[in-house]
Amino acid sequence: MLKIATVVGARPQFIKSLLVSNEIRKTCREILIHTGQHYDHNMSVIFFEEMGIPEPDYNLGVGSGNQGAQTAQMLARIESVLIEEKPDALLVYGDTNSTLAGALAASKLHIPVAHVEAGLRSFDKKMPEEINRIVADHISDILFCPTQTAVDNLKNEGIAKGIELVGDVMYDLALRFGRIAEERSDILNKLGLQPKEYLLATIHRSANTDEVKNLKVLLETFVESGERIIFPIHPRTRKVIDDIGLNDIIDGSHIRLIDPVGYIDFLKLEKNAAKILTDSGGVQKEAFFFAVPCITLRDTTEWIETVGSGWNILVNVDKELLLNQISEFNPSGEPARLFGDGKASLYIAQRLTTL
Repeated sequence: MLKIATVVGARPQFIKSLLVSNEIRKTCREILIHTGQHYDHNMSVIFFEEMGIPEPDYNLGVGSGNQGAQTAQMLARIESVLIEEKPDALLVYGDTNSTLAGALAASKLHIPVAHVEAGLRSFDKKMPEEINRIVADHISDILFCPTQTAVDNLKNEGIAKGIELVGDVMYDLALRFGRIAEERSDILNKLGLQPKEYLLATIHRSANTDEVKNLKVLLETFVESGERIIFPIHPRTRKVIDDIGLNDIIDGSHIRLIDPVGYIDFLKLEKNAAKILTDSGGVQKEAFFFAVPCITLRDTTEWIETVGSGWNILVNVDKELLLNQISEFNPSGEPARLFGDGKASLYIAQRLTTL
């Protein structure tokens, strides 16, 4: 029986791995390695508990740290696991430091690397995620692309082998759990919300948190919009707000900070928002899947298809422009079907069995 090692470390990766792991385990043995990149209960453990994600075989407990130090610790600890387990292949997701460390560790041990969400490019190398994507793609043996644009990006970089256009595993998840969220989640009642009478915001990228002036402008803009905004707050963002004393901007406003919520509750909040304000790649896509207008708080995106469709607009830290788009951005019609047929997880598992 083939042995597949899977590396996850951040909230989106736990979620993305669920359906793929379910398919892999029908025919292969999977070793699940959790790097510990997200270590807060609400950002990590809750997703294993809520969604029935298999418990990790290894929890490396790396935690937070500077980019280089964190990646180095992951690399060393993943390498030790791979030497012990000797898997036939290693599977990584997305663009985090966990992705990069897993791909590097396996590549140096001559273990085939498969990368889910290969080929994404924002063309902004100031983003750590962009560096992680590029390196992971160029050392991967199988590149599972979610869109034709991703395929084209790889070919433009001279990658000619191992490219598989499979669709997007997050689309698979949205189809399945979007329905479950409508049936099971009580988050709107708990927060006293009515559908389409609030905006949903998320901020976690380093450009919007480490650059305190940017976070300050974003919070001021949210307040000045006069909109009711629900803001599940990432631990990194909350720490900056608390450390710098930005709570005064929000006090007395319509902005409501809440702790991170589970995947099911978050989908319910997304589906029922009037608009979404985010710097997250995954949230951009989920907004697109659910036909919710998305204002991306960046000047680049790896999901250019969502912008081309008219359902996503890029607004960097510009108060006047952001205020205008919060008021005026109202796409109509239905988003095109650009992310596969909802069976990406199956296609990925089937390809891995041919190693």
